[in-house]
Amino acid sequence: MMPIQQPIFFTQGMPGGALMMGIDNTKRFTGLADVYAKARPTYPDDAINYILDICNLSQGSSLADVGCGTGISSQLFAERGLNVIGVEPNFDMRQKAAELVDSLKSGSLKLVDGTAEDTTLENSSVDAVLCAQAFHWFKPDLALREFHRILKPQGWTVLIWNERDESDPFTRAYGDAFRKLTEIDRIEGRHGASGVPLLTSEYFCKGELTHFENEQILDREALILRAFSASYAPKETGIANRLKELLNTAYARFQKGGEVSLKYTVAVYSAERIAT
Repeated sequence: MMPIQQPIFFTQGMPGGALMMGIDNTKRFTGLADVYAKARPTYPDDAINYILDICNLSQGSSLADVGCGTGISSQLFAERGLNVIGVEPNFDMRQKAAELVDSLKSGSLKLVDGTAEDTTLENSSVDAVLCAQAFHWFKPDLALREFHRILKPQGWTVLIWNERDESDPFTRAYGDAFRKLTEIDRIEGRHGASGVPLLTSEYFCKGELTHFENEQILDREALILRAFSASYAPKETGIANRLKELLNTAYARFQKGGEVSLKYTVAVYSAERIAT
């Protein structure tokens, strides 16, 4: 486990640091569900164990995974025996997550069409709320009020992000490839810093930020898929091809045995529901 660090909070002109850019955020990943499910990193066991421990979760506990996407995080907790409710407004992403339901060997996964600000879940119905790689798209005050509503007394909210660790040379080269062709820094900022509102919310207490290390091992094909799973990846053919060229150059420089490693710092924000 890495020591707790003070985050940098980028507002980017929007609540919680999300940069909306006039796009309906529920539609940002339409058409990307397949590549997203294949290419996005999962989360390390030590981070999952930490969340289970701090939230007092065990087999049979209920967890709302809000903005669950294709179910990457939902699956991890269902496999630990939890009953997971995946809340996801994007039809494509929700349908991809549904493919996981029959493959689960423990726990359960139920999917609902809802948003962070209106989950459609009952009052005091879940033991914990999780947002994995998602909270920066939400309206933080409204979302946190909704989480408070659906949580049981003494329930917890956890916000988690994989953030690229560009102190690693290859990971820096990956970011540089995007920076030459896109406004990645303005669009992405530091998503993990968007968790700060949880630490200061009137609806929660005992706020804490903890960091873990993570990595994603990729071959050449998987590297390209990872890059184009991003909502800000270029769609215009010429620019997209140029990005592929830059990534292939970085791959050729840093690969060992046909693989490269993207390094991440995992930011985990947690806080307990305040009783009312």
